[in-house]
Amino acid sequence: MGNRIVVDPITRIEGHLRIEVEVEGGKVKNAWSSGTMFRGIEMMLQGRDPRDAHHFVQRSCGVCTYVHAVSSVRAVEDAVGVKIPDNARIIRNLLHGAQFQHDHIVHFYHLHALDWVDIVSALSADPVKTAALSDNVSNAKTGGASYFRQVQQRIKTFVDSGQLGPFANAYWGHSAYKLPPEANLMATAHYLEALRLQAKAARMHAIFGGKNPHPQSLVVGGITSVRDLTPDRLAEFLYITKETQEFIKDVYIPDLLAVASFYKDWGAIGGTTNFLAYGEFPESADEPGSLYMPRGTVMKRNLGSVGMVDQAKITESVARSYYEKSDSKHPWKGETKPIQEDPSYRPGGDYSWSKAPRYDGASCEVGPLSRVLVAYAKGHKDIVPLVNSTLKKLGVPAAALFSTLGRTAARGLETVAIGDRMGAWMNELIGNLKAGNTKTYQKWDFPKSGQGAGLNDVPRGALGHWCVIEGNKIKNYQYVVPSTWNLGPRDEKGQLSAVEEALIGTPIADPKKPLEVLRTVHSYDPCLACAVHVIDPDTNEVYKIKAL
Repeated sequence: MGNRIVVDPITRIEGHLRIEVEVEGGKVKNAWSSGTMFRGIEMMLQGRDPRDAHHFVQRSCGVCTYVHAVSSVRAVEDAVGVKIPDNARIIRNLLHGAQFQHDHIVHFYHLHALDWVDIVSALSADPVKTAALSDNVSNAKTGGASYFRQVQQRIKTFVDSGQLGPFANAYWGHSAYKLPPEANLMATAHYLEALRLQAKAARMHAIFGGKNPHPQSLVVGGITSVRDLTPDRLAEFLYITKETQEFIKDVYIPDLLAVASFYKDWGAIGGTTNFLAYGEFPESADEPGSLYMPRGTVMKRNLGSVGMVDQAKITESVARSYYEKSDSKHPWKGETKPIQEDPSYRPGGDYSWSKAPRYDGASCEVGPLSRVLVAYAKGHKDIVPLVNSTLKKLGVPAAALFSTLGRTAARGLETVAIGDRMGAWMNELIGNLKAGNTKTYQKWDFPKSGQGAGLNDVPRGALGHWCVIEGNKIKNYQYVVPSTWNLGPRDEKGQLSAVEEALIGTPIADPKKPLEVLRTVHSYDPCLACAVHVIDPDTNEVYKIKAL
């Protein structure tokens, strides 16, 4: 190993993660992704009533609450053999669509944008020119020279106070920032507008879910929110959905294109090889055939061949993890047995509390890029034109999709498609209610034993829960989350995880300020809080750095 440069902490993500990279000749030569937190919720569930599982697992995270609950109830529904009513399926789609709208806006503006936008540079912007730029590239409701001058003054107040608040400890002035001051000011203004909108968008879960986070309306067999299916509640949900979608189309996508146009070189940086999507949003009882975002795999970047996902081919390796060693296992037979001694971080040995998921033995990326690639390869009627028009506007080839830039763009494009589709689901629900169909729950009988899988695709990627029932109690419960797929460690064959692979070859302008590493790590929207360690064998210096 060389000398380490420690960036601690990286904020703008959820949980605990350490990324360590080795830099040689100005580029990343090697990388290790280390999950530094053990939770063990699977262990808590053993012996409990399967109907209670979704209340526990959605506490895995304060962000991804609803999505864990959906996967859990699907796993138990699969185990007991119940088919939910159409209205329950539609409401779940609407709640899940709301999660995508909210999550992707927050990610782009509040978690990822500052890797590309230099906030302090906005102080030197001309508000008049900024207003002209905004009028040219977006349809934002707010704007004008006076508005941008006010935003600029707010930023100056932060800077002059010496307390930058959420903008502190970043690499302002870094040579890798390319946006002109006016674009930085425009993006910063929209960052602030997005803060207001995301608070409103979060209310959608409360309308049909009771509250947010940790909505309470999901149950095995359907949904309990039948009393919320009133004209006023439906109208409130629909109004927020439309307001959010307007922001996505009028501000988010134009900002995404504007920023991307200055960073086209990132269309060749941060790519991976294999992609997996469970698919999401069933539009009938036929699964996976009716999924709006289709299920499939794209292996070795071959868009000419999409494989069908067989969940029986999913395994988890603990070869480099802080767990008792065993062969790779399918989640139904998976074990969560942490080592009893204190874990020691060794990049050449065990180095993560995360396991290493594999599909048919291969490491795969999951998330927006995987979903969009599968849909694009399958000729999806909504995704194909969105992707093609974006590639044309940016003047980049389809190969640019396999990159950090492609990953970031895919997140915005699928938000447009899913948000538009929510209108059709709402019309279907209203049609059912007008016809007198108000059923949202299906009664079912509890078998003494069974096993089930709950697969869904959430904003961060493929999420699966597996439940084994014996004697009406949970015998085994495992779940494999998107950030485990993307940010897990190596396996027994030495195969890198998605982020480890993506980081290799990344140019590093200044090892003391590894902004480029953050760009790729943040593009996965990690559900982990992070510390990044950079090894630089070209120097003997050790740096301690704090980064936003």
